[in-house]
Amino acid sequence: MEEFLLFALVGFLAQAVDGALGMAYGVVSSTVLLSVGVPPAAASASVHAAEVFTTAASAGSHAWHRNVNWKLFVPLAIGGCVGGALGAFVLTSIDGAILKPWITGYLALMGGVILWRAIRGPAPRLFPVKYSGPLGFFGGLFDAIGGGGWGPTVATAMVGAGGDPRTSIGTTNTAEFLVTSTISATFLATLLTGHWADAGGLSDHATAVAGLIAGGLVSAPLAGLMVKLAPQRILTGAVGVLVASLAAYQAARLAGWV
Repeated sequence: MEEFLLFALVGFLAQAVDGALGMAYGVVSSTVLLSVGVPPAAASASVHAAEVFTTAASAGSHAWHRNVNWKLFVPLAIGGCVGGALGAFVLTSIDGAILKPWITGYLALMGGVILWRAIRGPAPRLFPVKYSGPLGFFGGLFDAIGGGGWGPTVATAMVGAGGDPRTSIGTTNTAEFLVTSTISATFLATLLTGHWADAGGLSDHATAVAGLIAGGLVSAPLAGLMVKLAPQRILTGAVGVLVASLAAYQAARLAGWV
C-alpha cells in the first residue's frame, strides 16, 4: 500500500506539471522507476502504460478548453506514432542510454532559447505545419527510447520557435495520447512475438504503474484549465526553466554526480 501511495503522489505531481507545461510526466516517472532499479525498457513500457490513461484525460481537457491547433495536430500525431513505434522496437533491441547525451544537449539548447524568448517577450506565431510531422517523428522516437521525451522535444520546439504556449502545450498533450497508445501497443507486440526477450518481471511493477495511473488521473483533467488561465510570458518562462533544469539534471546523472 505504501508503494502505491508513493507512486500515486509521483503521478499526481508529474501530471500536474505535464498538463500545465506540456512535459515532465514521462521524464519524472521514468527517473523515479529507474532510481528504484527498474530496467530502462521495463520503465519505459510501464510509464507508457500509465500514460495511456492520463494522456486521454489530459487530451480531453485541452480539447474542451480549445487549447488545440488541429492543423498542427494531425501531422504531429502521425509523425509521433511512427517515431514512437520505431523507438519502442529499437529500445527492446539496444541500450537506449546511447542517445541520452544528445537529448541532454538538445534540452540545454532549447531551454536557453525559450528563456531568451520569455525575457524578450516575442509575439506569438504559428509553428510551421510542414515541420510538425518530422518534429512529431523525433519526439515519438525520443519518447519511446528515453521513457519520456515527447513534451521536452515537441512542446519545447514549438514554444522555442515563438509559438503560443497555450496552443503549443495543448496540441502537444493531445497528440501524446495517440503516440503513447502506439508505443504501448508496440511494446506489447514485441513481448507477444518474443522479440523482447528480457521483458520478464514487468508484473513486479504493477503496483507502481497503478499508482502512477491513479495519481495522474486526479490531476490530468485540470490541465486544460491551468494552461488557459496562465499568462503567456509566465508560461513561456516556466517552460524554459523546466527544460533547463531537466537538462542540468540529466547532465549531472551522465557525469555520475547524482
